[in-house]
Parts: sequence; structure tokens; C-alpha cells
Amino acid sequence: MDVIGHFKTITRHHNLVMGYCFRAGLYRQGLLHDLSKYSPEEFLVGAKYFQGNRSPNNAEREEKGVSLSWLHHKGRNKHHYEYWIDYSGDMNDGRVLAGAQMPRRYVAEMIFDRVSASRVYKGEAYTDSCPLEYFLATRDKCWFIHPVTLRQMEFLLRMWAEQGEDHTIRYIRYVFLKKKDCACRKGRSDNRGK
Repeated sequence: MDVIGHFKTITRHHNLVMGYCFRAGLYRQGLLHDLSKYSPEEFLVGAKYFQGNRSPNNAEREEKGVSLSWLHHKGRNKHHYEYWIDYSGDMNDGRVLAGAQMPRRYVAEMIFDRVSASRVYKGEAYTDSCPLEYFLATRDKCWFIHPVTLRQMEFLLRMWAEQGEDHTIRYIRYVFLKKKDCACRKGRSDNRGK
């Protein structure tokens, strides 16, 4: 058990996400990001399985077959697409569960969360392409993400990789959150997400 190492890791992650959120004008989300990680249900598991180079939830899942810490976390944090999984509104489409479209402010926080996790776990090896590479490696397994949310994620992660942090944060703040863009929607109507 590494209480200090885990505390330092989640606090560094929180502070990185908070900084990005503040730069994008998402002050409340920045302050409240991942606070459930400090709850006993999540913190004690994180300290027990702490390794420093990946999420402790993966180690718990490998040992127990399920991560109770993750189930607790995703149900309390709207910046995870897993939070938005619900019963399908159209039971005739063959799916029982489906992803609802995420509001844009949580898509933005999710991008900052992924970038910050890459920064924390990759350390010196981090590049602006790391979050996109991780996304692309797992995208085909994420059938339950709403298609619009999936396109928005990929669009913003590609922008981060190709045009950098400053440009992407400005775009998120002044275009994406203001719903002035159409590049990541591919012509679909998108009136949700405020």
C-alpha cells in the first residue's frame, strides 16, 4: 500500500485537469474534478493497488475480475462516457444498452482528463500525441459511446496532437463550448450539451 504515492498522483492529476478546465472557462468542473478519488471507497483501493504508471483500477480488476473503485468512480463523474450508458430508447435496434450523447462541457473535461492521465502516467515520455494514440488503440472496443461524442473526442484529440495544447484549449473555450463548430459533427444537428 502506497498512500503517499497515490495521494501525490491523484492530486497532480486533479491539478492538471483543473488548470486546463480553468483555461477553458470551466471553473466549477475544474474545482470538482475527480473529488470522489479522495473518498474511502476509491482512495483506499487506489493506495492498495498503486503502481505509479497506470490506473490502480486496472490492477484491482485483474485481481478481482471487477474494479469496485471504478464502478464507484464512473457513477459519480460525468466526464466519463461510461456515466452516460443507459438502456436504449429504441429496443428494436438490437441493443439493450447504448451511450447517450455527452454534453459538450463534459466532453471537454474528458479530453483534459485523458491528456492529464497521459501526462501523469507517461512522465518524460509524454507527447501531445499520447492521448490520441491511446484513444485510437481502444476506439473499436468502445461501441457504447454515442457516435457524436466519439467524433467529438477524436476531433479534439487529433487537434491536440496536431496543433497543440494552447490552440486546442482556445478552440474548446471559444468555439466548441459555444457550439460554433461543425467540423466534429459531420453535418448532424447537435442542440444538446450545454
